[in-house]
Amino acid sequence: MRLLVWDFDGTLAFRSGLWSGTLAAVAARHRPDLSLEAAHFRPFLSAGFRWHAPERPHPVRGSAAWWSELHPVFEWAYREAGVHPADARAWAAEVRAEYLNLESWTAFADADPVLRQLSDAGWTHALLTNHVPEFGVLLDGLGLRSPFTVVVNSADTGFEKPHPEAFREVLRRVGVPERVCMIGDSPDADVRGAQGVGWPAVLVHREWAGCPARQLTDVPGLLERL
Repeated sequence: MRLLVWDFDGTLAFRSGLWSGTLAAVAARHRPDLSLEAAHFRPFLSAGFRWHAPERPHPVRGSAAWWSELHPVFEWAYREAGVHPADARAWAAEVRAEYLNLESWTAFADADPVLRQLSDAGWTHALLTNHVPEFGVLLDGLGLRSPFTVVVNSADTGFEKPHPEAFREVLRRVGVPERVCMIGDSPDADVRGAQGVGWPAVLVHREWAGCPARQLTDVPGLLERL
């Protein structure tokens, strides 16, 4: 078996505005007059998510508990952006539904064709992501599930990339391959995390001296040279 382990967000698909854009969308729905944009919230979302502390495992307690950890983070971000405390509390409770709104998610146009091309070339696909508990809904909604033999989500395992156990969990589920490569958009979580367990990696959608792939269609050629 030749195994490709894919990241998801920023690699195969993306959400417009990421988390800060999600908070801005909720704010715009309630108070468009405030003209709050993603940039107003971004400085206050650099801590509090599980992947901001990947060095330790996290409890797996279900979707409601996962989101409850983030409610204070969202509420604080709203308050720091000047939102009334009562509104900040109420709007924070709406971030979950807004983040999962499929209309705000887009698969990269070359994602499905490249996955199928590599499947035809004999590669097995696994997906390894730091994501929300409802990640499967997004994967199905974007029509990207079928190529993947396994899907490993940190919300289900308690290990966030680049923790070595996140990568080892993939092999526990699929077996030890003849060849393996990680493909993602994060130099730390994907590339250095993979290298930490002895895997080569391809960095996509970024400039990087190690193995750059500006678009997913570059990946098959890079795999031949690795």
